[in-house]
Amino acid sequence: MTNNSDPIYNELADMDFSDAKPVSKIPVLAALQAQQQGKTRVTMRIDSQVLAVFKAKAEATGGNYQTMINQALQEYAQGLTLADVIRDTIRQELHH
Repeated sequence: MTNNSDPIYNELADMDFSDAKPVSKIPVLAALQAQQQGKTRVTMRIDSQVLAVFKAKAEATGGNYQTMINQALQEYAQGLTLADVIRDTIRQELHH
């Protein structure tokens, strides 16, 4: 994998994790993860073109595409449209 945003990917890329157990199989770690992150792992299908856009933006900005998708979903869940975000940004900039 050549396009990975995790800073320690190269350090761990050659390690053998074939015997590793998932966090869900270690109750203490599963509880700690749930307590610390407040996130839930999901599996979903995303259009290839949509994923490519997020990955390209992440690569261009040095961000993480999964974080960007999560932020977009948060904005959608809050009822924010792109027009709302742009309008708010313009208002903030005009007040500076």
